[in-house]
Amino acid sequence: MTSSSTITKTTKKVSIILVFFFTTILIITTAVNAFSSASTIAVTYGTATLCAIVAGKPTQYIQCYQNGKLIPVEPKVSFQAISGGRSFFCGLRSGGFSLQCWDTNALNTVFQPKRLFHNDVVQLTDISVGDTHVCARELHSGVARCWRGSSTDEFPSPGAAIRFRRITSGFGFSCGILEENRTVWCWGDRGNGYGVEIQRKFGNLTMSSLVAGESHVCGLTLSGVLVCKGNNGSGQLNVPLSSPSEFSSGLVLGADFTCAIRKRNGLVVCWGGSNRFGFDTHVIQNVSFESIVAGLDFVCGLTTKKLSLICWGHGWSNNLNLPIDVPLGMVLPGPCVKDSCSSCGTFPNSDELCHGSGSICYSCMVEVPLAVPLFQSPSQVPKKQFPSAKEKGMKELLAFLIVGSVGAISGLCTIVYFFWIGVRRFLRRKVDNSVKPTSAESDTYADIVPMSNLDHDFSSLRSFSSKRLGSRKMRRNRSGSSSKHVDKTESFSLFALATATNNFSVSNKIGAGSFGSVYRGKLEDGRDMAVKRGDFCTKKRKFQDKEMAFDSELALLSRLHHKHLVKLIGFCEEKYERLLVYEYMSNGSIHDHLHDKSNIHKSSSILNSWKMRIKIALGAARGIEYMHNYAVPPIIHRDIKSSNILLDSNWNARVSDFGLSLIWPENEQEFVSTITNAVGTVGYIDPEYYILNVLTTKSDVYGLGVVLLELLTGKRAVFKTEDGSSPIGVVEYAVPNIGSGELWNVLDDRVGEPEVNEIESLEIMAYTAMHCVNLVGRERPEMSDIVANLERALAFVEGSPSSFSITSYSAPLE
Repeated sequence: MTSSSTITKTTKKVSIILVFFFTTILIITTAVNAFSSASTIAVTYGTATLCAIVAGKPTQYIQCYQNGKLIPVEPKVSFQAISGGRSFFCGLRSGGFSLQCWDTNALNTVFQPKRLFHNDVVQLTDISVGDTHVCARELHSGVARCWRGSSTDEFPSPGAAIRFRRITSGFGFSCGILEENRTVWCWGDRGNGYGVEIQRKFGNLTMSSLVAGESHVCGLTLSGVLVCKGNNGSGQLNVPLSSPSEFSSGLVLGADFTCAIRKRNGLVVCWGGSNRFGFDTHVIQNVSFESIVAGLDFVCGLTTKKLSLICWGHGWSNNLNLPIDVPLGMVLPGPCVKDSCSSCGTFPNSDELCHGSGSICYSCMVEVPLAVPLFQSPSQVPKKQFPSAKEKGMKELLAFLIVGSVGAISGLCTIVYFFWIGVRRFLRRKVDNSVKPTSAESDTYADIVPMSNLDHDFSSLRSFSSKRLGSRKMRRNRSGSSSKHVDKTESFSLFALATATNNFSVSNKIGAGSFGSVYRGKLEDGRDMAVKRGDFCTKKRKFQDKEMAFDSELALLSRLHHKHLVKLIGFCEEKYERLLVYEYMSNGSIHDHLHDKSNIHKSSSILNSWKMRIKIALGAARGIEYMHNYAVPPIIHRDIKSSNILLDSNWNARVSDFGLSLIWPENEQEFVSTITNAVGTVGYIDPEYYILNVLTTKSDVYGLGVVLLELLTGKRAVFKTEDGSSPIGVVEYAVPNIGSGELWNVLDDRVGEPEVNEIESLEIMAYTAMHCVNLVGRERPEMSDIVANLERALAFVEGSPSSFSITSYSAPLE
């Protein structure tokens, strides 16, 4: 029995891994919680009552469970959403024209309704019950209406002048997301002051969802980062810093704890909680949930596997926090609506769950791949009756055999692969010299690689849009071959270049590149140019490295022509000398303006503008996007950093230094294994590439992410802390603050406080940067998405966000 159980658990884990790697299915988990938002399940925490909307019946009626018995709820008609408070719960009838509530204190065999609202024209949505009050939002106007529930005290409505996108209710207060600017607005505050303080702490953060608890509120920002504000007496605000953007909108807030559903696998994680209310989520660690709901000291959830309910926590049972099945039968995972669900698909077996009276639609916000069968999209799920126990047993056995076999082989291959990688790294045991910083960036601590952030697993931006991408092959065919440009590259004599640079004098030296020093010069025809001269070396290996870098850059730049790439004018190849000639970038590099002390106060005033920094970031992103998606064949730069992004006379960003670049194979393999050691610069090199020696275009995305963080914070990629105790990476410094909604704590104070139209732009840029430096390469955004986000950010600064469509902003907006 133990062996079988172990095999089953192992198989489940392997299944989860396979689903994660081979499927990305976008669905929504309904946001539910104590005191707060509407769902298909609800609890009244004062009476330990759990209610749910049943599935598979002609009408979607409500049924409750209290004190070990089932209690019917009148009237037995269809409801679309319910929400619970201290000793009562409320439900919104299908269509949203009627709101009814039920008192769960009454010791009756049937819960009788009390009607709070009915209108043949006005539809309600977002029903949210606090401890003793209930609010709802008018669907079309966005106006919030509130009523008293079991209390005799009136609860105020915010007024018709204030319009909301979302609302939620807590202990004596309610909050909402304003329709106008997506910031948080709270009202009520029956003497406790929770709402006022929570609104103040959210400040100018722009939110997509919001959930209230007893004295704190959590929600997802526009870019999917979970932020909590309010009372933190038991650590309920301490969102795990290792997991920004990891959670779905399935949030619940108890008295002094917070729980959330992981968007990848539906598993629940909780934080906070005192000795009185704390509970252990390990009791349900292998259970995947569609949605969850919380009381003061317990949680109930709707399981993905059976659509049944489980509750755990001391407030639900005295059985030492053991999970208990609640016999309410199969429950709807979402409301049944009259919709084709054309945008993001239909929940599996939706017809049966709604009994032909509608469909349960997916939303494009959250990815929970375990909600549908392996390798199938929602639209591919067969429409069939629920299987019998015998049929189900046979299918589970077949799935076990197939998945188990594939899992065993995959697991063995994975172990062998990583063992081999480890042996290679151990035997080599040294870092290639090219991982050292260039002279333009070097300092006493630059040899230290800030790798401690490998302990964190920052998740990806949940719905970076792929609509802009289209087919890479189509774009490559459209861009055509660039080989015709090779003949346009000029050949210079060593004498001519020596003359132009004053014999390569120190006074003409302006920097260093991947294989040599860079000098400013002027040709006989008056053109300003920059000459990169390979460092002279008699050692065979060093000369070969210089030769390879020279050949690589000459071959690539001679056919790359884009306004955000530095243009190659020509070359010189005489005996041991290798030189490349570029157009001169009169305004230096991003690194010069941000970090060069001799230059920072003299000529960088133009970079002391958030608009200019966003514009420069966008230009750099467009240059890299061209290399990845339009060059034929595509190119991986491998050394994206602030000193390699130059600024021309018009302050346009130009990507430079292609000495380490590689051509991405035309067969479009997802991963490209390199023969040599990983190369790059400390602080910018992709950790996944550095450790595993596996290269993809996402390695360039990581480097750009670091540059974006430099532009936001003004800090070097690796810098000394104020107390001088140890160096830290800008990724480690900035990402936790961005992930917790404290971007303003790390912004470069040389630029000044952002103006109103700059706040949204900086949030977009910051969250984009955060996801660019995700440790898992496949979870970083594509360059097309980064460009779309930065275009959106620039549009906000320029006061014309409407010039871009909503879909062009790759972070989720709803």
